[in-house]
Amino acid sequence: MRNTSVRSRPWSIVLGLGLGLAATGAMANDELMQMAKDHNQWVMPSGDYTAQRYSSLDQITADNVKNLHVAWTMSSGSLRGHEGQPLVIGNMMYFESSYPNHVYAVSLDDPGKIVWSFTPDQNKFAPSVACCDVVNRGPAYGKGMIFANALDGVMYALDAKTGAVKWKAQNADPMLGQTMTMAPLVVKDKVITGVSGAEYGVHGYITAYDIDTGKQAWRAFSTGPDDQIMFDPRKTIDGATQKPVGKDSSLKSWQGDQWKLGGGTTWGWYTYDPKLNLLYYGTGNPGTWNPTQRPGDNKYSMSVIARDADTGEAKWVFQMTPHDGWDYDGVNESILSDSKVDGKTIPTLTHFDRNGFAYVWNRANGKLIAAHKFDPAVNWASGIDMKTGRPMVVADKMTKEGLNVKDICPSSQGSKDQQPASYDPNTGLFYVSTNHVCMDYQAFNVKYKAGFPYVGALVNMYPADHGEVGGRFIAFDPISGQTKWAVNDRFQDWSGVLTTKGGIAFYGTLTGWFRAVDINTGKVLWQFKTPSGIIGNPITYTHDGKQYVAILSGVGGWAAIGLSNNLTKASEGLGAVGATATLGDYTNLGGTLMVFALD
Repeated sequence: MRNTSVRSRPWSIVLGLGLGLAATGAMANDELMQMAKDHNQWVMPSGDYTAQRYSSLDQITADNVKNLHVAWTMSSGSLRGHEGQPLVIGNMMYFESSYPNHVYAVSLDDPGKIVWSFTPDQNKFAPSVACCDVVNRGPAYGKGMIFANALDGVMYALDAKTGAVKWKAQNADPMLGQTMTMAPLVVKDKVITGVSGAEYGVHGYITAYDIDTGKQAWRAFSTGPDDQIMFDPRKTIDGATQKPVGKDSSLKSWQGDQWKLGGGTTWGWYTYDPKLNLLYYGTGNPGTWNPTQRPGDNKYSMSVIARDADTGEAKWVFQMTPHDGWDYDGVNESILSDSKVDGKTIPTLTHFDRNGFAYVWNRANGKLIAAHKFDPAVNWASGIDMKTGRPMVVADKMTKEGLNVKDICPSSQGSKDQQPASYDPNTGLFYVSTNHVCMDYQAFNVKYKAGFPYVGALVNMYPADHGEVGGRFIAFDPISGQTKWAVNDRFQDWSGVLTTKGGIAFYGTLTGWFRAVDINTGKVLWQFKTPSGIIGNPITYTHDGKQYVAILSGVGGWAAIGLSNNLTKASEGLGAVGATATLGDYTNLGGTLMVFALD
């Protein structure tokens, strides 16, 4: 595979911190953490390792946000779903489009000037096996390099000054149904990435590459023997029981060798706790969607796993949805914060799962602290048993082969999919873009063939109660389970969230409205209609002392797969088309970087 030529321009820009990093991984990591503390920049996909997506910048406030206007814009060169966000390093902005994965370095001193661009020469088969649009969730930065995942499974390390390829690593094979849509994460001397493709029977894994050479440091699978999943039967803790998982804990939960097609792909977001040296991430659905074909709990699909960032060995694991019968992937972000529980402050991990429950764990050992529904429509389970950690499944909402189970809430898209939430330390609340969508689900027998769909279910999705509300933007307390306020929207709210010290939560709608909301009341203070629907994630930064807010506008993703792929049958797009059948009346395809500022 060859690379396209890099369009490079004379480098006259100082990136600030980071381009002269020390050789050791530990020092590089320290430098990156220091950069993340400077909220004038946005140096990681989620802002920093906590994934709080909160900024202490406060020039833009609830009082003056009404004066926000477009500062500058730029086309991405792609018309498919843009699920990522830009990075800001010093006076440079970097962002990546959806397939064909154009990567841009843009000068903030001369807004819109492309200092360099890079487009990988990809395996053209890759788009045909991308189940839910050819999206990309953005690049990462570390040690003077930009790390970009291409859909066809290659990770590129690009020189941040010139765009030159420093190294590349083949992490996935589209011919096996494997793709890459996630944002990488730099931790110490490693770059972490995953794999997409559970709908093709992909055996999920997460991989750590050496930041300097691109050589594989370790790879941990989601299902299978202890050595492959990197579990120590005597030390790896089951978060639900607080006891070691024991020998062959994954193998015992599968029939025969079904674990080899076990799914558990890792296409969501990654977070890291430097004090504990733990990497956190979630795993996706088991293969196939037909639960009758795969008896057992199907571990460790649908799980959050904490691993030692140096070795990859699992410290603890918690499975949210054993024996999944609804496609409730567990890949959503893990947000790190401190929570007060019974008068004590505990380092916690909060996870708004696809299954409609918000989980709070002690992030050191995986002990469950709270689990509450965050959407009122949830009916597949009555709650989470706090003693066992298992959902209390409502019997008539469990799917099985040959039966069309109706009115299951949430749909397979979950009460929230990958769209990342934000935590505001000033209010102690989480601000979450959610889906208010239910489904009918009919499972059927399916056989595996490499590179072909391995789904085994017909799904139809629609707004909860067959009503007019398909999405809710909420302020939520995961300890008490209380929703403080909600903004109702016509379609799923599929964009990420940004909160700021200015008292604002920013998010976007599928119809293309970019909004600023009062974090205390939920009142919409300002909105702007962007050229296309929004499934990207807002960021904020300063340049020359002025605060800016940026968002990628470009509808697509699973929510808008009908519009992006010209599908019209309700059950197409893995059942998603019906829920957004009229979206084309409100928006169209696009790919635009939007940057806003005050007058």
